[in-house]
Order: sequence, then structure tokens, then C-alpha cells
Amino acid sequence: MYVGTLSFDLLLGDVRSLKEKRSVVRPIVAELHRKFAVSVAEVGDQDLHRRATIGLAVVSGDTGHLTEVMDRCERLVAARPEVELLSVRRRLHGDDD
Repeated sequence: MYVGTLSFDLLLGDVRSLKEKRSVVRPIVAELHRKFAVSVAEVGDQDLHRRATIGLAVVSGDTGHLTEVMDRCERLVAARPEVELLSVRRRLHGDDD
């Protein structure tokens, strides 16, 4: 069994309140969950208007499938015009860890 995790550090566009921030972050989280059946949530920077950290986890029996799903999730977030992807932290955990 393998577990892959991604952490996205995002800079949001013209956001002036936490309510506007939620209207940007929630659709991204929902789309990742719906399209790729991953566990995903906003995990950091909840009190900052223009920053967000989204965490994602995937479980698979095959590292190839795991890498493919994580690559597709990263491309989806990077393609969103309302956010700037500042960094991505990727980890792969296996039975040997």
C-alpha cells in the first residue's frame, strides 16, 4: 500500500475577505474530490485572506497510478486562473516507511 500526499501553497487573486476566499477555495477542493476521489481539505492559512494551503491524500496499491493521480491533481490546481500556485510539496509513503 502506498499513500501520496500533496500540499499546495496558493496565492489568491483579488480577495478582500474570508468569505471571498471561501468562494475561491471551496470549488477547487470540491472539484479535486469529485474528479479524482481523493481526500482533500484546506489545511492552513485559514486566517489570511489572500493565501491558502490545500492538502490532498491518495491511497493506492500501485505507485504508477498514485503518481498519475497526483500529477493530474497538480495540473488541475495550476490551471486555475483565480489562483497562483506558489509551491507544491509532494510525498510518497510506502510500507517500508
